[in-house]
Amino acid sequence: MKRMWLAVCVVALAALVSLGRAAEPDPPGLDAASVRQLLEQHHVPGVSIAVIKDFRIAWTAAYGIADLATGAAVDADTVFQAASISKPVAAMAVLKAVSDRRFGLDDDINSLLKSWKLPTGDFTRDRPVTPRSLLSHTSGLGDGFGFPGYHPSAPLPTLTQILDGQKPSNVGPVRMERPPLTAMKYSGGGVTIMQFAMIDVIGKPFPAIMQEYVLGPIGMSHSAYEQPLSPARDRHAARAHDNAGKAMDAKWHVYPEFEAAGLWTTPSDLATFAIEVQQTLRGQSGRVLSRAMMQEMVNPVGVGDFGVGLSVSKRGEGWYFGHGGSNWGFRCSLSAHKIKGYGAAIMTNGDNGGPLIREIEGRVAAAFKWDSLDKPVPR
Repeated sequence: MKRMWLAVCVVALAALVSLGRAAEPDPPGLDAASVRQLLEQHHVPGVSIAVIKDFRIAWTAAYGIADLATGAAVDADTVFQAASISKPVAAMAVLKAVSDRRFGLDDDINSLLKSWKLPTGDFTRDRPVTPRSLLSHTSGLGDGFGFPGYHPSAPLPTLTQILDGQKPSNVGPVRMERPPLTAMKYSGGGVTIMQFAMIDVIGKPFPAIMQEYVLGPIGMSHSAYEQPLSPARDRHAARAHDNAGKAMDAKWHVYPEFEAAGLWTTPSDLATFAIEVQQTLRGQSGRVLSRAMMQEMVNPVGVGDFGVGLSVSKRGEGWYFGHGGSNWGFRCSLSAHKIKGYGAAIMTNGDNGGPLIREIEGRVAAAFKWDSLDKPVPR
């Protein structure tokens, strides 16, 4: 089996497709032979990379196998599950709704929800749960989700069933455990509450909201909050693989928690998103948000290290924003400097993609002369 896997690897790597290589030569340590060694070492079938330099996509490459079951190679159009990187992309849409005066960033979330209400008890006596606290993981919710997704043949729960922990949901209820803004605890459930509020306020399906508010305006042409994938889009989708690099029993899991985990995309589209953040912060763009509103995404709210949707960290002498992602059979990362116009999006189709991503990000940082990186992007 190992020999077969390696043989398919070689075939797929021979069919390597790279984008934008005229802009930059292969950086040291990121040529096909070097990345092939990393893929084999970490038992990850495929990886796709987009590097940002001077506020543009400067270098892209795709290596390895998109689907071990078919031997299809990763190429420029291969889409991966963005997992939790779905959250900051969706947060941009929430801030667009705030800019359009649909609601306030500090409004009580229960004033926005029509189809379901969050039980809060005495926890909100001093301050309410708000969109700001939900998207910065400071709302006081205790779920800690991470969603496992659903087999394509399984029945899917409604949002109400997910939030109340009722079958066929495969997670527990989303409930308060402390007052808002007293601590940061990662909460996929809180982001799913925000998804519910966006649907209730705007009155459209969440995928349509995202296409209208963010994906279309900034040109994320290979991206969609589509769960499950249509056959047409699935033709370009990577398969999920386990820690040993073996194909999972389904090509991918389905995530009705769109805002928390439901984006399918490419590294180039994620880089386009990061560049929009960077350019808006320097006053050079504004296709979705104003400069002042974009600051809400990259400035920590005061508790923890999240702004509205994005994690912010100081590494070496640089301040970076970004997010990681971990879905069933997929791992990915987005990291970008707040002011210097560089960054990287890296997507893999294997459960052991985390160590591979850290190695590739280190090589990118060295090759493109980033500020020193002394800790990984939070995931």
